[in-house]
Amino acid sequence: MFRPLPSDTARGGEAPRVEFPGVNLLKTLAVLAVVYSHISFYLIDDLGTGWWGIDLVYDVLVDGAKLNQHLSFLGVAAFMMLTGMLITRSAIRQDARPFLIARGARLLPGFWVAILAAIVLVRLGINGMFSGQTGITNGEAVLSFFLGGFFLKPEVAVLGVTWTLAVQVTFYLYCVLARPLLRAAPIAMPTLGAAVCMLVIFYNLYVPQPYAVPFLSKIAATLPCVFLGQIIYLGWARLTGARGLILAMLAQVMVVWIATDYQVYWAGSRYLWTIVVVTATVVLLARYDGRIARSRIVYWTATRSFAIYLLHTLVLYRVYENTVGHLGRTGAVLAFVVVCALVSEALYRCVEVPAGRWITDRWIRRVPAADGVSATPAHSESHA
Repeated sequence: MFRPLPSDTARGGEAPRVEFPGVNLLKTLAVLAVVYSHISFYLIDDLGTGWWGIDLVYDVLVDGAKLNQHLSFLGVAAFMMLTGMLITRSAIRQDARPFLIARGARLLPGFWVAILAAIVLVRLGINGMFSGQTGITNGEAVLSFFLGGFFLKPEVAVLGVTWTLAVQVTFYLYCVLARPLLRAAPIAMPTLGAAVCMLVIFYNLYVPQPYAVPFLSKIAATLPCVFLGQIIYLGWARLTGARGLILAMLAQVMVVWIATDYQVYWAGSRYLWTIVVVTATVVLLARYDGRIARSRIVYWTATRSFAIYLLHTLVLYRVYENTVGHLGRTGAVLAFVVVCALVSEALYRCVEVPAGRWITDRWIRRVPAADGVSATPAHSESHA
C-alpha cells in the first residue's frame, strides 16, 4: 500500500515530517547497483572476461532500458537523491551545530576505519591504489582521512568510492549556509545550487589549467541528484508550488546536460536518462509500504549499506582472483558477496553503531536544538 500525502499545508521552518517507508528498499537497490557496477567494471574492463549475470543485466537494463554501461552512476545517483530527500527536513529544523555533528556521527567513524584499512592494505602490497600511484605517502595518507587526496592534481585515491562523501559534505555545508533561504523560500536552495554548479563547471573548463580544480566539476555534476531528492521532499511536504518545483527540476536537468555535453561525466553519455530513471524509481518506491520493503533481508542490507559501500572494493578483487580458479566465476562472485557481508557486518556493529551513538550522546543530546526539536538519530538517515 501507499501512504497518503500529508493533509496539512506547511510553511518555511515548519518542515513537516513525510514518511518514507520505502527508503530501505531504495537503499538496497542502490547498494546492489553500486556493487554490481564494480563487479562489471572489473570483469569486463580489467580482466577482459565476462559473466552470465553481467550479460543478463546488459540485455535488460543497458541495451534494453538504455542505462549507463556497467550501470555506472545508477546506485550513486540513488544514494545522492536519498540524501537530499532525507536530510532536508533536518537542515530546516536543526541549528548548524547539531546538524553537522549528526552528519559527522553518521559518516566519519566508518569512513575513517575504511580509509585506514585501505592504507594498510596498500602498504602491505595486498591492494593497489584507485588512482595512478603505486603507493601512498604519509602526507597523502593524512589527506585521505579528510578527502583531500581527491583535490590533488593528479588525484590520489586510496579508496575510490569515498569521492561521493565530498558531494555529501558539500551539500551539508550548503544547507548550513543557506538555512535562512531554505526556511524562507525552500525551493530557491536547489535552484540557486544548480546555478552555482554550472558556474563551477564553466570555471574549470575555461580558466587556465594551473588554476582549475577538476574534482570540483565532479562534485558539481553530481549535486543535481542531491537537489532532486531535496525537491522531492519539498514537493511532498508542500513547501513549494508546482511552478517552483518545475523550475528547480529544469535547473538540475540543465546542469546534467551541460556536464554531459562537456564530458564532465566519466562513463558514457546516458547520465540524464539514468537520472530520470532513478528519479522516477525514488518517487514510485519512497512511499511504498509493502511486504518487500519490510522484509528482513532488505532491512539488513539497507542498514549495512554504508558499510557495504565503503568496503566492497577493498575485498572484491583479492577474493575474486583467489577463488575463481577453484569455484568458477559464479562461485567467486558468491564468495565475494559472503566476505563483503561479513566485513560489512563487523564494521556496522563494531564501529558505525557504537561510535555514532557515542558521538550523538556526548555532543547532541545534551544540547537541545534551538527550535525545541530533538536531533535525528544518526543511523536513521542515508549515508549517501
